[in-house]
Amino acid sequence: MRIVVDAMGSDGHPVPDVEGAVLAAREFGESIILVGDQAQIEAELAKHNTADLHIEVKHASQQVGMTDKPSEVVKGKPDSSMHVGLQLVRDGAADAFVSAGNTGGILGIAMLRQVGVGRIKGVKRPALGVIF
Repeated sequence: MRIVVDAMGSDGHPVPDVEGAVLAAREFGESIILVGDQAQIEAELAKHNTADLHIEVKHASQQVGMTDKPSEVVKGKPDSSMHVGLQLVRDGAADAFVSAGNTGGILGIAMLRQVGVGRIKGVKRPALGVIF
């Protein structure tokens, strides 16, 4: 399974996002694609032993803030880590997308087929997964 992680989604990004991705890759053996500012992500990855892990970085020049409106995210940030990550899933290059970022932005992008994943036929509302 190839999992996209929005490395710019959390508070304190990309530190907790990269740490979580490294732990997940190590524990579960999954392939991880970290999406966001490549220089910041690679600097954080350099602090970890990732030689035997399947982790790659995909650059995205924009990030979505927690106060950004969903409409602004969908229309005004086409190279955000959310857009780029969800497009990887849409295009079949990845199987899942994980973000600790702006929920409205994620749902706005994900629901529109032309920029995100789109909805499954018969499904009216997207679902959210939460881990405590």
